[in-house]
Amino acid sequence: MTVLQTPLKPLVIKGKPLLPIVQGGMGVGVSAHRLAGSVAGLGGVGTISSVDLRRHHADLMEQTEKSRDKARIDAANLVALDREIRKAKEIAHGRGMVAVNIMRAVEQYAAHVRQACDSGCDAVVVGAGLPLDLPELTSAHPDVALIPILSDVRGISLILKKWMRRGRLPDAIVIENPRHAAGHLGAARIEDVNQPRFAFSVVLDETLALFKELGIESERIPLIAAGGVNSHEQVRELLSLGASAVQLGTAFAVTEEGDAHINFKKVLAEAKEEDIVTFMSVAGLPARGVRTPWLESYLEKEAKLQKKAGPKACQVGFDCLHECGLRDGIARAGQFCIDARLAFALKGDVKRGLFFRGSEKLPFGSEIRSVRELIAFLLNGLEPMAMAA
Repeated sequence: MTVLQTPLKPLVIKGKPLLPIVQGGMGVGVSAHRLAGSVAGLGGVGTISSVDLRRHHADLMEQTEKSRDKARIDAANLVALDREIRKAKEIAHGRGMVAVNIMRAVEQYAAHVRQACDSGCDAVVVGAGLPLDLPELTSAHPDVALIPILSDVRGISLILKKWMRRGRLPDAIVIENPRHAAGHLGAARIEDVNQPRFAFSVVLDETLALFKELGIESERIPLIAAGGVNSHEQVRELLSLGASAVQLGTAFAVTEEGDAHINFKKVLAEAKEEDIVTFMSVAGLPARGVRTPWLESYLEKEAKLQKKAGPKACQVGFDCLHECGLRDGIARAGQFCIDARLAFALKGDVKRGLFFRGSEKLPFGSEIRSVRELIAFLLNGLEPMAMAA
């Protein structure tokens, strides 16, 4: 595996020049060691999602699949996270960066952050909430890059001002546009997803102005645009607007190296525009996925389920989310077990799984191609036939 070359300006994090391509974190288990290590090995940023990684390890599942012992399940997931980081770094051979994406909304957020750092990850990426305490959690690991995911300048301002009081700045910021992204979206309500204030041109301009106001050199904190990127032309346009890199999730999920089942990849790759729907997740955030049989059935019953919402025991026994609409009886949130549904998707169960997906067409349409081909296309605009030659 050799690092790809491009005339585009590199993304520089912690002094390390990288390809301006970041692979987003996708759980449960969709972006694990094989995908993250492959992206990093080509010189980009590969990202492992920390959520319920025990599902990639038969021995850990044998110990915990039928257990309702929260401590045992949490411990197994930390072992799995350690294994995945080490395997990804073996694949990368010191090239690129291996990051770990950790949702602020998960109950074991702090433990996952500490484990990721102890296991040697290059960066911690946090979304689904404001990681105001991330500098404190990682203080023993100053060489680990800290990268929050935010959607507007208000969130960016909060993070910058809070972290600056602790003598720390983000090493990069992912700006995720909820209008196009997959999975959990950075908006409070479904009605807010298409707000103009989330447009890349708006957020990039406002963020660069904020940097100036706070006395931060614009080169000090690279901005990474995420959501809906599917062409070399878009990459160039976003870089011209002030971004230092782009992040993609769905396009990487469907690559040959993606860690999910082939059925998972086909569901995402073959989905048409009318198949993609935005709905409320149990995490209390809008989310976007493919209207598969389970989601179709759930959405038909959603209003009735929300009306009857009330506290109940966690279905999988380890309380994966800090706040769960189903367990905690939060009527405005989703009323389903997200871990179970994402686990079905990971294994390729099209009837029962929840398949997160971005809203836009994929770079190679319904084709499943390699990570190398995808990154080369995004960087250099090469045609698929030319890449195969």
